[in-house]
Amino acid sequence: MDWNGKGKGLDIGCGNGPLTIKLAQKYAEAQITGIDYWGKQWEHSKSVCERNAKIEGVAERVVSQKASASALPFNDGAFDVAVSNLVFHEVSGIRDKKNAIREALRVVKKGGSFAFQDLFLWKRVYGEVDNLLHTIRSWGIERVDFVNTSDSEFIPKGLRLRFMVGTMGILNGGK
Repeated sequence: MDWNGKGKGLDIGCGNGPLTIKLAQKYAEAQITGIDYWGKQWEHSKSVCERNAKIEGVAERVVSQKASASALPFNDGAFDVAVSNLVFHEVSGIRDKKNAIREALRVVKKGGSFAFQDLFLWKRVYGEVDNLLHTIRSWGIERVDFVNTSDSEFIPKGLRLRFMVGTMGILNGGK
């Protein structure tokens, strides 16, 4: 991500906090908020996130908050950066999952960055990637790029199969 690590970051759908914690460790001057719905079907909770942040030595710069990705409880442009890992396709309460992306981008400030990984090649959910990118740009997003993880060298060849990471991709860019 294009970020100097100063300011505020948001991890949408943080689960038990691994990405939230990693951001706080990598960007020592940042305040990181991790949100998740933590419904009964998940084995995650705010207390687990807080304990994990404490164990990793970043608790003073990490906030864990229960919230839905369908209606983030933050002002427009509240964060310098937003990340998410395999969440948007799971967001209940939103029929068109592109609206979960739009809601995530709403809370990124002008000039801020984002990196979202999800099943963006799942055509039934997101449509064609080129159309998805066009839609995101139409929301006023300055730059959005797509990384097809099944074509990426950082994914081991044995995992690049369609049923493994074949529908996964990363949207990243700047607002």
